[in-house]
Amino acid sequence: MERAAVFDVDGTLVDTNHLHVTTWWEAFRQAGHRVPMHAVHRAVGLGSDDLIAHLLGEDRDKDADAALSAAHKALYGQYFDRLPPMADAGALLRRLHGDGWTVVLATSASGAELSALRRALDADEAITATASADDVAEGKPAPEPVEHALELAGVPAGRAVFVGDTVWDMRAGRRAGVRCVGVLCGGIPRADLVEAGAEMVYDDPAGLLAALEESPLA
Repeated sequence: MERAAVFDVDGTLVDTNHLHVTTWWEAFRQAGHRVPMHAVHRAVGLGSDDLIAHLLGEDRDKDADAALSAAHKALYGQYFDRLPPMADAGALLRRLHGDGWTVVLATSASGAELSALRRALDADEAITATASADDVAEGKPAPEPVEHALELAGVPAGRAVFVGDTVWDMRAGRRAGVRCVGVLCGGIPRADLVEAGAEMVYDDPAGLLAALEESPLA
């Protein structure tokens, strides 16, 4: 039977979380908001609209959301040509593909940003499909991104594993009914990932690859 390995990308396969923190912080600063970087870090993994709402609250001037998102996109876009993959991220995807897993990406990125992330991974031959922000009405922690990835793979939730680095990833995977694996390379503590639904937690893709035979992706 087919099996699906669904992966978040930012902070899981590509080392971008702190770039997002810095560029979101600067976008907020330029708009006159004082948002601590640690708060931004905890919100990374949410889609742009949800991240802004999470950090500024529902009583903010919502008419300014689009400008904030555009400012972040422009600032972050300066790094598109040098996004660093996590160690062995591409090797992990290629190994799973070779072992018969259907590899699908589930990410809030889209357009040029998603293209830059895939270039950084350099593993297109192992990736069957991508569920991007353009494909769903609600982003993580809603289950829709993971559910859409499963539809693309043609695999039921019971035959899938979702790998991510944030509590939003773990909550989305748990709500979608899949087994969840966490990685620490996005900067979120192990205890938080476990509490949010991670069955196992590894340091990074290299750590998961090294322990693959004893992991939920065996």
